[in-house]
Amino acid sequence: MTAARPDRRTVLRGLSAAGIGGAASWAAGAHGAEAATTRPNIIVVLIDDLARRELGCYGNTFNETPHMDQLAADGTRFDAGYAAAPVCSPTRASIMTGQYPARVGITEFLGGAGDDFLPTSHHTLPKTLRGAGYRTGLIGKWHQSETYTGPVRERPGNPWSHGFTEVIASEQKYIADGDYFHPYFMLPDLPARKEDEYLTDRLNLEAVDFITRAHGDAEPFFLYLSHYATHTKLAAPQPLVDKYAAKPGAGEPGKNPELAAMLEVIDDGVGSIRDTLEDLGIADNTVILLLSDNGGDGGVATSSPLRGSKATLYEGGVRVPMISYHPAAPGGRVVDTPFSTVDFMPTLLDTAHVARPPEQHLDGVSFAGLLAGGGAPRRSDLFWVYPHWHDPGTPTASVRRGRYKLLRNLHDGRDEVYDLLADPSESDDLAGRLPARRRRLQAALDAHLRDVDVIPPEPDRRAFPERVLDQEFRRGMAGFTVLAPEPEGRTGSVLATDGALTVAADGAPAFALLRSPRAADEPSAAMVVGQRAYAGDEASSQDTVFVGLVKDAGNYLMVWYNHRRKRTGWDVRIDGEASGERIAQLDEKIDYPGPGSRVACVLHRDELTAYAVAADDRWQYLFTIDVGRYARLDDPDVRRQFHYGFGVRIDGGESAVERFSVGARRRRGD
Repeated sequence: MTAARPDRRTVLRGLSAAGIGGAASWAAGAHGAEAATTRPNIIVVLIDDLARRELGCYGNTFNETPHMDQLAADGTRFDAGYAAAPVCSPTRASIMTGQYPARVGITEFLGGAGDDFLPTSHHTLPKTLRGAGYRTGLIGKWHQSETYTGPVRERPGNPWSHGFTEVIASEQKYIADGDYFHPYFMLPDLPARKEDEYLTDRLNLEAVDFITRAHGDAEPFFLYLSHYATHTKLAAPQPLVDKYAAKPGAGEPGKNPELAAMLEVIDDGVGSIRDTLEDLGIADNTVILLLSDNGGDGGVATSSPLRGSKATLYEGGVRVPMISYHPAAPGGRVVDTPFSTVDFMPTLLDTAHVARPPEQHLDGVSFAGLLAGGGAPRRSDLFWVYPHWHDPGTPTASVRRGRYKLLRNLHDGRDEVYDLLADPSESDDLAGRLPARRRRLQAALDAHLRDVDVIPPEPDRRAFPERVLDQEFRRGMAGFTVLAPEPEGRTGSVLATDGALTVAADGAPAFALLRSPRAADEPSAAMVVGQRAYAGDEASSQDTVFVGLVKDAGNYLMVWYNHRRKRTGWDVRIDGEASGERIAQLDEKIDYPGPGSRVACVLHRDELTAYAVAADDRWQYLFTIDVGRYARLDDPDVRRQFHYGFGVRIDGGESAVERFSVGARRRRGD
């Protein structure tokens, strides 16, 4: 009797288990040194805003995702797959760099109205693979730049500058909501390839074509297929929507016909890609990773049983569907070791046998052995930093160590602790019952925040010990210049006496801006203004105190705080024009103080951070803004054009400021 000949996958599994094969022995029929040097193709499929429970392999029974479910059956499903951020741009930056978004400097989605971008100083994943002989392709969403003017290939942070040899159907204008049918607003130069073209279909077709071209050139390839779907506004071909609308339960929570229709088209593309790999004979030489960039949008999807959604650091915002396929690994594995997008770069470089760039610090760890069928690596702590007000989220940071997670509200400093194995829905806060574990997690998170240096410390004397300026207005204006910025164009009556500076509106709205005699020499400084008394009555809409940097009446960079309107925000004027104003409505999110409140603006690099003192006399973090698009404050010559200052805007009555002080984070020359 002749023994059955083992198939190739069985051989690869055996080599991997023995620790001598896995990713190293690849091409069918290859022998010796040739097999050891053959490099795999790599495909990353990134889906936008997809909650993990939307896939059948994660338990969904309404949506139809047979190809992604089969990918999980043939490969590995991660039960603790994590995006490095709860919104898209930071997660994408982590995939490209292997670094935490806070280290990269991209912690929020890039909004299309500034100059933030992924710097080309990073040795990104595609750049490194291309340097090792890979053909690299981006199809679809990039979202690593806020500049949408000028020649596409000259825009800062463009995908070509990061090592992609082909860039197809990547946004030329800011990503529009619901831009799914041709002609595409964000892709004005992209002609349709078929009638009534649906964008997700088009990306799938381009992916198949790229794979075919790359295989024909006999090069290993890296394909980054980055879908715009399922991002809201939802839209899909009507026959598919009708199909799901007719299913039992349609319209109930977790059973959204439009979302299901969008997901089916993505799923069809996964099937087409796998069929193409089989037809070309390269399925046994290709690694696939599929995931979402963050949790589902709470307005259109549910993350149950996980808590939270997109824009939050609860598990529903960052724990995402994540599947890998590796021809050397057994199928049907479910892995509970946390695997994050910061791990992608070291994992894929090791999988491709490509050396890590020595210039690039990598925060992630390599899962190459696990992908190839081996065991999990030693998992270090995982961190998230999201210092933004983005409904429904608030500024937060978190750390996961083993089964435990600490989540910190950056606004008020409150910590929560959860056992994610016993309580994946994060419903039982253990912070008060596990004090020792809480302290260890706090220390780890504190160390990480210092390491990435994304949030400056609270504006107290411990952090800013050098007194640069301390004015209590007991002896007049002390060299301060009174300016009258628009829109009011009038300062009202400004008087410094009895230890306070008083601004009176005299029956009409007024805005008095006070520029100190001290130029902004320090690279890191805290400006604090104390308010003794408020103006007007409780119905007054304007009783706002400003603090920040002032050049003249038409050029200033300020943060502001309004107790009566329960709001905070920032105001930038360049050459008299309002270059930006953002307001955060913080009702019920901050303990608003009465008279005696203090508001602070911390200068750090080219960012301004706002703090306010709450009723318990503790500083509360408000927000951080990047003002580099208006003035590169990290350039000393630019910074010195501005002076420290503050201001008061009122509709009527009088408002009194009793103290303005500036402290430096470190002494000059230290």
